[in-house]
Amino acid sequence: MPMSSPTRSDGGALAPPWDARTRKPARITGVLWIVTFITSIPALLLYQPLLNDENFILGAGGGDARIYVGATLELLLIIANIGTAVLPFSIFKRYDERLAVGFVTARLMECGFIAVGIVSVLSIMTLRQDPGGLSDGTLVGVSQSLVAVHDATFLLGPGFVVGVGNGLMLGYLMYTSGLMPRRLAVFGLVGGPLLCLSGIAVMFGAFEASGAAQFLFTIPEIIWEASIGIYLTFKGFKATAPILDESRDTGIDHDLAVA
Repeated sequence: MPMSSPTRSDGGALAPPWDARTRKPARITGVLWIVTFITSIPALLLYQPLLNDENFILGAGGGDARIYVGATLELLLIIANIGTAVLPFSIFKRYDERLAVGFVTARLMECGFIAVGIVSVLSIMTLRQDPGGLSDGTLVGVSQSLVAVHDATFLLGPGFVVGVGNGLMLGYLMYTSGLMPRRLAVFGLVGGPLLCLSGIAVMFGAFEASGAAQFLFTIPEIIWEASIGIYLTFKGFKATAPILDESRDTGIDHDLAVA
């Protein structure tokens, strides 16, 4: 398909073709996908003493700085997650507005679960520093309850909602719109359901949480999300995608595209 040619904007000046105008937001979106990897994985590793040592709230497990760094990384993760959905929204809705809105909604829901997990972690840190006269047994019990809340948010957010939003919705959108190579989008279409199934299996006790079986089921989704970041960062959306054809009358607001 030939590249779309410049068209006149409302002010009469020549506007660049859609494929050129989407290049920058596509690459920023790709960078944000990469940021989700470099914030989420270290954050989980930094939380390990808090999550795995029931006496952490009593002062065991080393310093507090690593936990606060982990919480900060998750706050950055929330920002990056929202950016990956909001920034390309004007492009996605040219193809299917319902899917675009659905993806934003799923991303926001995932961020909500992450935020609840951060609150549970910070609550443990507050009690660790100021137990307020509570007995050691009570502190350990409260701490384990908050850890259970964190684990549940991880299971339902990254362990289930991601499969629906990032896997099925975004995978289907990319596959059918042609914005990314179909061979890559297949990983999302396969990885999304597998991720959801693994989350349900953990919930019913068939898989161990964060165990080998669950990890195997998440590999296609990991490949899919990594490929989004790498492909969009270095190549942007495919210029041959039909939705980047300037002749399509979608009534899109050109101000929504990043110049």
